[in-house]
Amino acid sequence: MLIEQIWTNNAWRNFNYLIACPETNEAMVIDPLDYQQCLRVADNRGWHITKVVNTHEHHDHIEGNEPLIKATGAKLYAHSNSQDFITDIDMPLVGGEFIEVGRSVKLLVMDTPGHTMSHLCLLSQTETPALFSGDTLFNAGVGNCHGGGRPEDLFSTFAEKLSVLPDNTLVYPGHDYIVNNLRFTLDREPSNNRAASLLDQVIDQDTHQPLVTSIGLEKQINCFLRLDNAEIIENLRLSVENFPANPSPKEVFLALRALRNHW
Repeated sequence: MLIEQIWTNNAWRNFNYLIACPETNEAMVIDPLDYQQCLRVADNRGWHITKVVNTHEHHDHIEGNEPLIKATGAKLYAHSNSQDFITDIDMPLVGGEFIEVGRSVKLLVMDTPGHTMSHLCLLSQTETPALFSGDTLFNAGVGNCHGGGRPEDLFSTFAEKLSVLPDNTLVYPGHDYIVNNLRFTLDREPSNNRAASLLDQVIDQDTHQPLVTSIGLEKQINCFLRLDNAEIIENLRLSVENFPANPSPKEVFLALRALRNHW
């Protein structure tokens, strides 16, 4: 499986993705906002785009659909519940399906509500898994729920689906927010030396060749995956009115998400 992570260099700091089969040169695009760059990269690599997948319905993930499909004839895949927002879906998805690209690429469709209620992630079926996480899991953070989502469902997605993935699973998110996300983790857990050293590493990183984290690394640096950490819990007690003495993981997650909304 070949992966091209495309930096769009826009105000929203989007990443787009091309995934290709090296045997057939067939390719799939995930969230093609910068469709022209996606087409240019595919052309330079000799790849033929046959599929487009939207992780969710927000405009910065779907705006390139129409011109890219017009240029390539690709089929459009998206969540079945997003059909009121994403037009002309060829393959409505509910989670549990597999998307194949050429002869060697197979990705599991995961139903991952929270950021929106019709959000998908894609998990490659490879020796080292790769998670294309859209706006659900970011490097060192999680998505907000302002645009049609629910924090409670986001917690369930993390607790039941993402946190249980193998530690070597690579994380390819929809945006580059790693610097601010690490700063938030350090605001909640100042003694997290791993997050502090990583912040020094990525603060001036080349966004055309960004750090790719893993689930195992996320468990060290992402406060939303550190819900039993004593320092995080104590700082929530100091900053959240009536925070319980012995909070559940869900209560910690929801408190962190609420604080991050205004941080």
